[in-house]
Order: sequence, then C-alpha cells, then structure tokens
Amino acid sequence: MKARYDVAVVGAGIVGLAAALAAARRGLSVVVIDRDAQANGASIRNFGFVTITGQPRGAIWRRARRSREVWEEVAAEAGIAVLQRGLWLPVRRPEAEAVLDAFMATEMAEGCRLLSADEAWARAPEVTGPETVAALWSPHELRVDSRSAIPRLATWLTDKFGVVFHRQSAVHTIEPPRVVTGRGVVEAEAVVVCPGDDLNGLYPEHLADAGLTRCKLQMMRLASPGFVLAAPVMSDLGLVRYGGYADLPQAAALRARLEAEQGEALANGVHLIAVQDVDGALVVGDSHHDAATPNPFASAAVERLILDEWRAATGRDAPPVVDRWVGTYAKGAEGSVIAAPHPRVRLALVTAGNGASTAFAFGEEVIADLFEETIEP
Repeated sequence: MKARYDVAVVGAGIVGLAAALAAARRGLSVVVIDRDAQANGASIRNFGFVTITGQPRGAIWRRARRSREVWEEVAAEAGIAVLQRGLWLPVRRPEAEAVLDAFMATEMAEGCRLLSADEAWARAPEVTGPETVAALWSPHELRVDSRSAIPRLATWLTDKFGVVFHRQSAVHTIEPPRVVTGRGVVEAEAVVVCPGDDLNGLYPEHLADAGLTRCKLQMMRLASPGFVLAAPVMSDLGLVRYGGYADLPQAAALRARLEAEQGEALANGVHLIAVQDVDGALVVGDSHHDAATPNPFASAAVERLILDEWRAATGRDAPPVVDRWVGTYAKGAEGSVIAAPHPRVRLALVTAGNGASTAFAFGEEVIADLFEETIEP
C-alpha cells in the first residue's frame, strides 16, 4: 500500500467511480473505499440506460451529453458492451404529440426525429401500439448492463490507472489527511464522499441541509418477447416525468389528461422504460415512492400499472415476469449536491435518479471544485 494517496473516494457506486476516473485522468493517485464487497445499490439496480433526450434543460442536459461521451470512451477501453442505442418514444394522445412538437423546436432535439403514426409503424412495428399518433426517435442514448458494467469499470480503473480499491471497509471518520475505516487508516490529501442514499452516515448535517429524502422504485425482468426492440422504449407517462418535456408549457394539458385517465399511475410515480438484454429478456419499470426509510416490499398493484403501460404503448401483452427487485436512491430538488464540509473534502451526490446518465460529467465537476477550478457549462 502507498503511504498516502492524492485522492480518496468513499463509495464505489457510479458517482464514486466517476470521481475516481476524473481524478485518475489528472495523473493523481486514487484509492476507493467501500463498505460492501461489490456494487449492490442503485448503480446496478437500474436500466443501465444513459438518457440524454428528456433530461432537464440546461446543466443536467449538458452533463448527460458529456457523460455519454465518456461512456463511449470507457466502454470501448473497458470491454463494456453497448447493448442498445437510441430512444423510441411512441405516444397515443394528441396532447403528448403537442409536447413532442414543442420539444422539437428546442436545442435539445438536435438529431432527433418526430415521426407520424404511419412512419412509426413502418420503422418499429413491434413496439408501436394501435393507438400511436406519433413517435419520437432519438439517436443519442446508449444502454449497458449495469450489473456487469460497474464491476468492469472498477477493474479497468485499476488496470489502466492503478486505482486501489479497499472493499468491505466502512469509513467512520474523516480528518484529512486521515480517513479512518473499520480496517485501518488510509491517508489522502483530498477526499470525495459519495454516499448514495445513505443520508445518516458521514456528514448527515450537510445532507439534512440539502433537504434530501429517499426514493424507492420497482423494476422487473421479463422473458424474451421473441423480437428485438428497435431501441429502449418510453411512453406518454415519461413526458410528464422527464424535465426536458415536462417543463414545457404544452405539458400542462397532457398532465391534466393523464390525471383524469391514469391518475393511479401518476400517484405511484409510474412511467415506462423498457430495455433489452443480450439474451432477449426485457428489463421494465418503474415507479417512484418517497420516504425517509422506504419499505423493501414490491407491490403487485404497482407492477400491474407498469405492465399496463407497456401494453398500452406497444399494443402487446407483457411476457412473463422472471425476476423482480426494488432500488432506492437519494432524491433532492436540485438534482445534485456538492458540499464542502472541509476545505479538502467534497460531499457529492446525484439526487435525480439519473446517475448512469450524468455521473461522469458530475464527477469531473466534483474534482474540479475540489481543486478550485471551473468547468465551462
């Protein structure tokens, strides 16, 4: 072991790995400390869907674009397979089509196409339902399998940059340059703390000031439908959840109609994302329920709401469910937190459920902030 590292990162989820990469690319020596033996939280309990189109306009959208660039670089070098590309968003209400029309007039729609119902049927009949009135195609997205991508990313950081990992090591106190763990002391000139949704561990007072809570989501894996998805699929409900659409004035009319027609789905934070694994199986979700301590139980009623939206969007019954799980992530109004509890410590969280989409750019911002630099927007 080195006597001292330039940077210690506490937390080996996607945000911690992104910060480690940003530091390592500067030529700094990096150690990553994590309490678990392997990735086990939100970073692997997700779609692995790097989403650009629909992210909130401004800083988060720009983060997503930059993070996609890094994902392309890292995937190629680390042997992480990109399983799907693009986004297919068929809609079945004229109010939803109006939102897409408005979106296409923004800078965020560069490279996207808005297709008529006939064009949508011609392009992707497998996932275009009979009620489809229009569909958005975006070429910008990519999708990886988080369960394998996160471990491969960690291995690549070690192989390429010499990043050291101390696993099964809970951090008790941080007094730079000392980081005290249950397995001994690590020394580092600077520390980045990436606690995920652990809001009561390190620096709880700073997290309390940020007004954070935790959000639980439900996801499931379905048997192969017997066809290949044209791309990851979303639907009308996503237009009132993703800020890039939902913040447009035209979204108000869609929300009003959805509240009348699918109020239960909105109340449970349901919207549709469906992606496909290399074996053809689908990963489908999800829902959103906020609580200080979310319960660990999956609801059959919520599952039905998700599968009902799959059927409505695609015109197809869902294949059998073969696996189910819940995930949790930290949630806050600002979408992220960078706090400085000590001049040489940064507390860093993505708090919008879009870590896979934005973490690489966010990690660069955190390291730049730690070293008192500015990243141009």
